[in-house]
Amino acid sequence: MTSATAAADKAQDSTAFRVTARVGYVVLGLLHLLIGVIAVSIATGSAGDSADQSGALQQVRDAPLGIALLWVIVVGLAALAIWQIAEGIVERDPDAKKRWAHRAKYVGTAIAYVAIAATAFTLATGGSSESSESSKTLSAQILAMPGGVALLVIVGLGVGVIGVAFVVRGITRAFEKSLSIPGGTAGRGIRVFGTVGYVAKGIAVGVAGILFIVAAVTHDPNAAGGIDAALRSLASLPFGQIVLWVVGAGLVVYGVFCFARARYARM
Repeated sequence: MTSATAAADKAQDSTAFRVTARVGYVVLGLLHLLIGVIAVSIATGSAGDSADQSGALQQVRDAPLGIALLWVIVVGLAALAIWQIAEGIVERDPDAKKRWAHRAKYVGTAIAYVAIAATAFTLATGGSSESSESSKTLSAQILAMPGGVALLVIVGLGVGVIGVAFVVRGITRAFEKSLSIPGGTAGRGIRVFGTVGYVAKGIAVGVAGILFIVAAVTHDPNAAGGIDAALRSLASLPFGQIVLWVVGAGLVVYGVFCFARARYARM
């Protein structure tokens, strides 16, 4: 056994570490609840906040004891990211291709958690952060590189694939593999919430990927704005307000699913 594998096993055997990682799922649930509520508010024409992690975290910051809660978010998501990396290290699928695919998924998920934790850290220490502006800045930097248009299209396709993966994971209920789902009404509810939540999140992420591609084709980095821009773009579609309301409600459902995941995730 390598030292990295031994360290990962030791971390996963720690009760305190497992509890902290479960707090990370609670944090994810809270953030998705807030993003979903903001999206529904946009659909009804009454929201000015960003419907993304930055907007949700800013709402947390402005709440009573918000700074303390931001630090809880930082710690919980950091623990969850470390847990994902540990899962990748101890992955033992006998099929090499599947093993490395699983490891790539764990690392990608860990990076996403670290990014949200970094935003929470910035806000907790008095800074400011806008996810949509970060997306635009990233797009502008990529477009300025040699072959930037092709690179940004690849980024958009990558984000789009992630969105599709969320939808597929929801429809096929693949998320059940990582949960110890109870029987009865509770189990049925978790399955329904997981399916609806994953599909809703997949739609939001997929549209964000499309916006990156639009930014590449039009050479306009302002077209890329992350989840907030993706959700707002849904409102411009035929029956867009209804679509946005449904997706926002789905993100709220995903948030509730994350609370259940905190309790029933296999750790």
